[in-house]
Amino acid sequence: MELDNQPGERAADSERFRDRHAPFILGDDPKLLDVFRIIERVADTDCSVLITGESGTGKELVARAVHQASDRRDGPFITVNCAAIPENLLESELFGHTRGAFTGATVARQGKFTAADGGTIFLDEIGELPLGLQAKLLRVVQEKEVSAVGECRSQRVDVRIVVATNRNLEQMVQAGDFREDLYYRVQVVPIELPALRNRRGDIAELARHFVTRTNRRRGRDVEGIEAPALAALEAYEWPGNIRQLENTIERMVLLCSGTVLEVCDLPDKLQQASDAASGRRSSPPTLPQEGIQLRDAVEEFENALILQALERTGWNKNRAAALLHMNRTTLVEKLKKKSLKVRAHAA
Repeated sequence: MELDNQPGERAADSERFRDRHAPFILGDDPKLLDVFRIIERVADTDCSVLITGESGTGKELVARAVHQASDRRDGPFITVNCAAIPENLLESELFGHTRGAFTGATVARQGKFTAADGGTIFLDEIGELPLGLQAKLLRVVQEKEVSAVGECRSQRVDVRIVVATNRNLEQMVQAGDFREDLYYRVQVVPIELPALRNRRGDIAELARHFVTRTNRRRGRDVEGIEAPALAALEAYEWPGNIRQLENTIERMVLLCSGTVLEVCDLPDKLQQASDAASGRRSSPPTLPQEGIQLRDAVEEFENALILQALERTGWNKNRAAALLHMNRTTLVEKLKKKSLKVRAHAA
């Protein structure tokens, strides 16, 4: 079996882009690397971007990467969480207000869109925006003009709009809860972030990163995570995604009594995942009644693991070798000697 070298080239391009514009986004899952490729292609345009994905998948980090990769990087990056602001204050928050526009408006206030002039505005949880404000946002998207509450005149703004949601906007359109015309305006460039359970190969790197960060922030000196505990982290479904993983690691670092995180430091739900993982590992392979060519079986098993390691790391031989707990030179020699020819690019 001979594999095309295109995945390696694409992964290398994505790595270079990440190093320049998004070093804070960790992982080598192919779906994540696809996100970098999309950002790179559209960063220097003014197209609106819609980022979708479950809560905790890192939508704001991706929005920041869009901004940092664009020619607006020296301008402001303004974030608005549409779900966190009371509905009666949201219009003023977004568009500003004049003095006396409503009770309590004793001074004029600049809105977020005006503050983002020359840069990027990130509207998180756009699905929570009331229908009335959706109409006003549509005007901003189409005309690049904003009107403050209490103001008759419009003001031009030069703003790149990036929005995000964990809801299905298409279903909301069908239900009449989200304007169809606004939906098509904001999803010119759609970016879907994979759930953490769908990129399990990145969990170990993320977990070690969060250990290091918690050590630095909290003055701890935890050295790492033992293998069974790491296996439990990889087996868990992570409904809260990366944010939940980060909070879990921080809790473990703060409460552990030793210098290495162990299974006993895991929350109860993850300890159950550890038990399940141990059960799977303890199940031995079955020997067929007719017997087996052991050498061929071992060769096939090794080939499969090498391919999985290369695919999981985006064809990066350094990281693939680390996953296989072998030297990079050993992996390279195996690739040369095997009848299975893998043209993985050097990294």
